[in-house]
Amino acid sequence: MRTTKQARRFGARASVLVLGLVAAGAVIAPASPASAAVPGLVRIAAVSVSNSADFHSATATCPAGKVLTGTGYELNGVTGEGIVDDLRPNGGPAAPPTAVTVGAYETEAFAGNWSVTAYAICANPLPGLVRVSAVSVSDSADFHSATATCPVGKVLTGTGYELNGVTGEGVVDDFRPNGGVAAAPTAVTVGAYESDATALSWSATAYAICANPLPGLVRASTTGASNSLDFRSVVAGCPAGKVLTGAGYELNGVTGEGIVDDFRPNGGPATAPTTVDTGAYEEDAFAGNWSDTAYAICATA
Repeated sequence: MRTTKQARRFGARASVLVLGLVAAGAVIAPASPASAAVPGLVRIAAVSVSNSADFHSATATCPAGKVLTGTGYELNGVTGEGIVDDLRPNGGPAAPPTAVTVGAYETEAFAGNWSVTAYAICANPLPGLVRVSAVSVSDSADFHSATATCPVGKVLTGTGYELNGVTGEGVVDDFRPNGGVAAAPTAVTVGAYESDATALSWSATAYAICANPLPGLVRASTTGASNSLDFRSVVAGCPAGKVLTGAGYELNGVTGEGIVDDFRPNGGPATAPTTVDTGAYEEDAFAGNWSDTAYAICATA
């Protein structure tokens, strides 16, 4: 094979005035509804050329004035013959990301035409948004893992990864944000295997998109059936009243024999995403049982 109140203290005279107004039937306006945690959230897509070249790449860029909170991708025309090598948000430790580049290789020579779609989840600027990264050791071991952790006081809104030194010979098996249904995620772990034995030295990079705490941020997940079918698809959705800022996935029971072909947030250029669909194929025939877990990072709508 080639992922206080301020407590305002009223003096006695002010208190009497307030009480007098209430008694006289003064109307007190209700509190304004809470602001959306991620205003202006949308999903943008960009598609590469479709041909039979070994490598395809596409970059999805947020509209002017928006920033990148999460990523996604989709391979089109291949069913287990293509591997995403790069899912790389731009930005840095002091710069908010605004785009994501997806790069994919054929796992073996493939004569058909195929393409790759990059998905960018974008929102109005979020306070403290940055991209941080962590890189595994570089050697010829079969498995590499790296965990990118948000700076203290920040939370994880989205994820990314990059395989370095392999071109279609490494496959991401784990792309797992931490957190839970009552806990905001703060880190993402990327685990990758060689798809076929290679003597090359290689490494894995994990990317974490991080922001100041967001209202209602949690990580939801869904795991599909465990069996020996060649293909499986799993959708993770946000709880009611929340929207999708980013996502992740995990293959269970295969070690380099499964490929996530689709990592697709829903939504569109005028619609906030609320779910992520992960579809995975066996790369070669695999007799064991395996499953796919999809992770959704969600915040208050």
